Amino acid sequence: MTTTGPDALHAERYRIAASRDARFDGQFVTAVHSTGIYCRPSCPARTPRSAGVTFYGTSAAAHLAGYRACKRCLPEATPGSPEWDLREDVAARAVRLVLDGVVEREGVPGLAARVGYSERQLNRIMTEELGAGPKALSRAHRAQTARTLLTGSDLPVADVAFAAGFASVRQFNDTVREVFAMTPTELRSRRSAPPAAGDGALNVHLPARPPFDGQGLLEWHALHALPGLEQVGTDDAGRVTSYGRLLDLPGGPAWFRASVAGDAVAAPGAVAGAVTPGEGRRSPRTRTGIDVAVRVTALSDLPALVARVRALFDLDVDPVAVDAVLGSVPELAPAVARVPGLRLPGSVDAHEVVVRTLIGQQVSVAAARTAQTRLVAALGAPVSDALLPGGRLFPTVATIAERGREVLRGPVARVDTVMRVTAALADGSLVVHGGQSLDELRAGLLAVRGIGPWTADYVALRVRHHPDLLLHSDLAVRNGAQELGLPGTARELSLWSERVAPWRSYLTMHCWRPIVDRATTRAAATSTDPGKDPR
Repeated sequence: MTTTGPDALHAERYRIAASRDARFDGQFVTAVHSTGIYCRPSCPARTPRSAGVTFYGTSAAAHLAGYRACKRCLPEATPGSPEWDLREDVAARAVRLVLDGVVEREGVPGLAARVGYSERQLNRIMTEELGAGPKALSRAHRAQTARTLLTGSDLPVADVAFAAGFASVRQFNDTVREVFAMTPTELRSRRSAPPAAGDGALNVHLPARPPFDGQGLLEWHALHALPGLEQVGTDDAGRVTSYGRLLDLPGGPAWFRASVAGDAVAAPGAVAGAVTPGEGRRSPRTRTGIDVAVRVTALSDLPALVARVRALFDLDVDPVAVDAVLGSVPELAPAVARVPGLRLPGSVDAHEVVVRTLIGQQVSVAAARTAQTRLVAALGAPVSDALLPGGRLFPTVATIAERGREVLRGPVARVDTVMRVTAALADGSLVVHGGQSLDELRAGLLAVRGIGPWTADYVALRVRHHPDLLLHSDLAVRNGAQELGLPGTARELSLWSERVAPWRSYLTMHCWRPIVDRATTRAAATSTDPGKDPR
C-alpha cells in the first residue's frame, strides 16, 4: 500500500477489503460500526458501505475502540504485518520488541529504555502511529498467542493462560471473552486435534502468506547446522524434511523442530492461514506455513519462542509484493518463477549470529561449521535429556569472552576480533538486537575494530531482518549473480540492484540459491550431513 493521506488510505483499504485480497490479512483490520466486530481484509462476509467501517493498523487499536474479533474470519489467525521489518521508526522498533515479549519480561520501562525514549514519549508515539500504546499491543499479542495455543495445541487451558503471558487465569478468561466474545473453552472447541509430535512436545502451526518457499529455508539452515545444537531431518532420498534446534530463553533452554506444512487441502471449513484446520466457515483452502513441535523449560517462554521462529522463517513478509518487483526485471524473472515466495533466514539469538558470522568470515561453510561445532562442544552448556538427549546450547558471549581462546583456531586477528566483540556484547558496550534501527545496528558493529561492512550487513540481514540489503561484496553472491545473468563485480552489481529496492535482501537470497541448491544436492547424494536428526 503506497497511498498517503487519511482519506486516500481509507479508500485504498476499502478497495482491498471489497476485493477480499488475502494478501493483506494481518496488515490491517476492518472494524464494522453496525456489528461492533473487526475482520481480516479477506473476510467472506458482505462488505459494508465505506462510511460504515473504520480501518485500524493493529488489532490492539480495534480492541481499544470497543470492537471484537470476527468469529467467521478469525483475524487473529493470520501472519503478522511485514510493515515492522520495513519501517525504521520508533514505533516499528518498539513493535518488534513487543512481539518478542519484552513488555512481559521488562515492562514498559524496559521497552522504553531499549528504544531510548521515556515511557510517556513512547506511549504517545505508539498511540499516534498505531492507535494503541505498548500495554495494549502487548495485551493483544497475549490474546493472539492464547488463541493460537487454544486452537492449535492440546495444552491444558490453565497452562495456556500462563504460557500466553497472563498473570492469572481470571485475567486470561476476561481478556479472551472481551477480545473474541467467546470463553477459552468455546475457542478450544473450534479446533481439530493437532498432529502428534511425540516425546511430549507441544504442536503449533504458524501461518505464512503464499507462495512460501519453506523448503528453501530448511535446506539453507541444514547446510549451516551444528551437531548437538541443531538437528536436520531427512527422508530416504536425503531430502531435508525438518530443521530443529536448541535455544536459550529467559525461562531456560528450549527446543523446537519445524517442518513445512503439508500442501494438502485442509479439512472442510478450514481458513487459509489459520492455526489449525477446522476453524471458520470458508471453503477448503491450502494450509501454508510451518508446523512446529516445541519443548520449553518455562511455559511463559512460548510467545518469545514463537516470535523467534516466525522471524527465523520470515513468515510475515508479503511474498507477492517482493516477487512482483523482482519478477518485473527480465534478468530475474526466470529465478522468481522457479522459486516463488523465497524467504530470508532470520535468527533466534542475535549474539549467536554475530559470533558465528565472525568465525565464518573468509572460510568455506564446511570449515566454519567445523570451528563452530568445536566451540559448541567445548563451551556450550548441556541441556536435560527431556529437551534433547546429548544437546548443548550455543555458548554465551560471556563464556566465549572468558574461555574462547582455549577453543578458537585460525588467524590471530580473527580470534582477537571474536574475543573483543564477545567481551563488548557481554559488558553491554556493544548492543545488537532486532529492535534496533538499521543505522544504529550497523554503526555499533562498524565501530568495533575487526568488523567490516560485509559482517555488519550480514548480521543486519539476519538479526534485524532488514529486507533491503545486498551483500554485493560476498563472493558467493557475485558468483550467483553471474549465473543469473547479472553484473559480476561488486560495484556494478550494487548499482544494478537499485532497481529492485526495497527488496535487495531477497535478491541476495536469489543469488545464493544456486550455491545452496548444489550443496543440498551433494548432501542428499551422500547422506552424510553431520547434523542429521537421529529421530
